[in-house]
Amino acid sequence: MSFCAPKDFFFSPENLEVAKKIMAKYPAGKQASALVPLLDLAQRQNGNWLPRSAIAYVAELLEVPAIRAFEVATFYTMFNLEPVGKYLIQLCRTTPCWLAGGEAIAQACQVRLGIKVGETTPDKMFTLKEVECLGACVNAPVMQINDDTYENLTPDGVVKIIDALARGDKPPAAFVTGCGGTCSCGKGKGGKC
Repeated sequence: MSFCAPKDFFFSPENLEVAKKIMAKYPAGKQASALVPLLDLAQRQNGNWLPRSAIAYVAELLEVPAIRAFEVATFYTMFNLEPVGKYLIQLCRTTPCWLAGGEAIAQACQVRLGIKVGETTPDKMFTLKEVECLGACVNAPVMQINDDTYENLTPDGVVKIIDALARGDKPPAAFVTGCGGTCSCGKGKGGKC
């Protein structure tokens, strides 16, 4: 993907106040612990991706070496180092999801969107990524779209979710497509959906 990264980055006045409140949660001399939340704040301000200038700005604000901020930003998949679509679809690729049909979920997404994992649709609406565990293994397969987690997925279910987003609707998160395992959604008998 070709893009033009901003040369400079500064928090908006509102986000600078949020950043100060986040930093104040940590003891004196330990504000560097705010690195992850401040990188997240910078990413949200910048359209869900972190340019180098934002990472360097956060490091300077926290008075930590820039390399430390870059290490954190490049380690966690929650940080996007290039622009992503309006809807960032993150597919869990770990063993529980794979065993529960994660490969079929990935295939359904790729076919519906017309892109491969790691790509963004031409209209910039959807980016498809694979990530490590999303932490809902009991309800695998799982995906996350922006800040919402979708569990107990089926290929047809993910297509319905994508179609709803494409129409501008927001499908409810969590237990949306039925499951084969025990869950707490209350739609089934004896704890089963």
